[in-house]
Amino acid sequence: MPGLYIVATPIGNLGDMTERAIATLNGADIIACEDTRVTAVLLRRYGIATPMLAYHDHNADRVRPQLMDRLAAGAVVALVSDAGTPLISDPGYKLVRDCADAGIATIPIPGASALLAALVVAALPTDQVLFAGFLPAKSTARRETLTTMKALQATLVFYESPQRLAESLADLATVFGDRPVSVCRELTKLHEEVRRGSLAELAAAYGAADTPKGEVVVVVGGAAANQTEVDDDAIDAALKSAMASMSVRDAAASVATALGQPRRLVYARALAMAKT
Repeated sequence: MPGLYIVATPIGNLGDMTERAIATLNGADIIACEDTRVTAVLLRRYGIATPMLAYHDHNADRVRPQLMDRLAAGAVVALVSDAGTPLISDPGYKLVRDCADAGIATIPIPGASALLAALVVAALPTDQVLFAGFLPAKSTARRETLTTMKALQATLVFYESPQRLAESLADLATVFGDRPVSVCRELTKLHEEVRRGSLAELAAAYGAADTPKGEVVVVVGGAAANQTEVDDDAIDAALKSAMASMSVRDAAASVATALGQPRRLVYARALAMAKT
C-alpha cells in the first residue's frame, strides 16, 4: 500500500530486524534515513538494494517537500533512523504531520526501542511513565526543567549523552532528592550495562569514573505518593514551559494536573505571569 512506513531498525550489532521490516525496506521506492552511511551497512547486511535519501534536521526543510511529492504520487517511502524506532528523539515528526494533513497513510513497523528496553530492565514502576527526551545541556536550564517534573509520580525516562551523564545525575539528585535510578547503557549491544542504585550513589560513581561510552537511558523513580507540596517556583517554572506552546487556560490546566495543585490557584498564577 502506498504511504509512509516508519520502520524500526536494530539498536546494536546484536539486534535483528523483523521479517516485516525487511520486506518493507525491500518493497519501498525510497528509504529516507538520517545518515546514508549508517543505513547502507544495514541494507548490505540484508541484501536490500532500495535507493536511499538523507533526511535529517539540517536538510529537512528542503527534502521534506521532495518526499511529500513522491508520496502524493503514490510512492512507498520508508523512514528509518540510525538505530531503533524513528521519531523517538530523532527527526521525522514534521513529515508524519504533513502526511496526516494530506491524508497520506502512515504505517508503523515496530521493533527495537531503547526507551522500552530500558523500562523493562529498570526495576521501576511502569504503570505511569513520562519520557522527557534529552535534558538541556547547561546545568541551570537542566535544573529548571527538572523542577517542573519534581512532583510527578510517574517514572521518568531521559536520554543522555555519556559526556553529561555524571552532571545530569548530580542535578537530578539535587532537584529530586535521593530517588532510585537505573542507568542503562548500550542496550542490546555487545557491551550492554545496567546499573541500579540511588541518584546520589550513581552520580558519585560516574563522577569518579572515566566518561562512559555509547548511548545512555536514565530511568528515575517518580515522586512519592504523599509528596503533594509544591513550591511557587516549581509552579511558575512549569507554567513558563507550558505557556510557551499553550494558551494560558490550557497551560494552567496541564500544570495543575501534572503537579496535583488546585486548578484555580494555578490559573491565577498563569494570568499574573501573562500580564508581566
